[in-house]
Amino acid sequence: MMSGIDVARIKKDFPLLQQQVDGKRLVYLDSAASSQKPQAVLDAMDEVYTTYFANVHRSVYKIATEATERYEAARGKIAAFVGAPEPREIVFTKNVTEAINLVAYSWGRANLHEGDVVVLTEMEHHANLVPWLILQEERGIELRYLGITDDYKLDLSNLDELLDGAKLLSFTAMSNVLGTLTPIRQLADAAHAAGALCLVDAAQLVPHVPVDVTALGCDFFGFTGHKMCGPTGIGALWARAELLEAMPPFLGGGEMILDVRLDGWTPKEIPWKFEAGTPPIVEVIGLGAACDYLNSVGMDSVRQHEVDLTGYALKTLTDRFGDDITIHGPVDPCERGGVLSIAFRDVHPHDISQILDTQGVCVRAAHHCAKPLMRRLGVGATARASLYLYNDRADVDALADGLDETAKFFG
Repeated sequence: MMSGIDVARIKKDFPLLQQQVDGKRLVYLDSAASSQKPQAVLDAMDEVYTTYFANVHRSVYKIATEATERYEAARGKIAAFVGAPEPREIVFTKNVTEAINLVAYSWGRANLHEGDVVVLTEMEHHANLVPWLILQEERGIELRYLGITDDYKLDLSNLDELLDGAKLLSFTAMSNVLGTLTPIRQLADAAHAAGALCLVDAAQLVPHVPVDVTALGCDFFGFTGHKMCGPTGIGALWARAELLEAMPPFLGGGEMILDVRLDGWTPKEIPWKFEAGTPPIVEVIGLGAACDYLNSVGMDSVRQHEVDLTGYALKTLTDRFGDDITIHGPVDPCERGGVLSIAFRDVHPHDISQILDTQGVCVRAAHHCAKPLMRRLGVGATARASLYLYNDRADVDALADGLDETAKFFG
């Protein structure tokens, strides 16, 4: 029991965590890449396929009506989970990558022209870099970047200067490499004071921290299901209704139209004008069930548990390994999420990951889709262990023991 969360009980909710790997219990420390799914989510998705699956918004027979009602009810749950004022402000996408691309292709192509400025940061995932780099190539927009301090935080010393004349500030809410929590409200207020809009990549935030998009003050906010106990292939863009109403559709086809003629077309109202074609019906309902599950645990409890566990992990690893280990990110667990990007001796991250795998410990070794940040850190990759509500101190101890085995293997 930690911070009001009974992790032993929670682990039992996740079928995959019950298995062993080569005779060792599975220690899953890769939730920053994708979280595991509780039985409640699996059951909700199975129920769709076995009892009322039909296409939504298209037919009036009984199971089609039920499918539509459950689908839109899930939109309501997901909207409430992030504090969206209205369900119609939630646009379903595959993931945050598609959500950001939607903004870049729709809002960006309607509003950004040669010389216009978009401000990003050096700690962004490629999903919040490449769409704007493409627009830079196409439109000649100017990209500016907030840097990173030596203690792994955003360097805000020249924020006003970088925002001067900008039309958009787009940034991560929590770094997928450093775990750094960025000051969303402060950044949003600064953007608005400069006449710019604010986009937040919240892929790593929403699964771990209570969220209220209205209180955060941003204009666009993307998050994804598979990192928050939900299925893959479903995420969402929240945006203020007046922005969505002014933006042109992202994709054209069925479902997103009110009328089509040989000489033109009329789109549906929001959010459906951005949801062309048959949507991920089962996945949306699964994400709604994931919101129910996380609400049953309590997001305040999830956050406090992860602060405590991250603090334990930082102390355990530094006490045991001293100068042999570097953990990139803030030292205060209250200023970060449970993402631990590790450099260990001179062992390559992929070798670390392989040795840990022999101990049943799952971590990711990669550049984490953040190559500019890797260059800023002076590394090619890191071994990343990431914590979630189903992890406990025994999992951290298993990670430390696995690093001991790594040290023994490489002498």
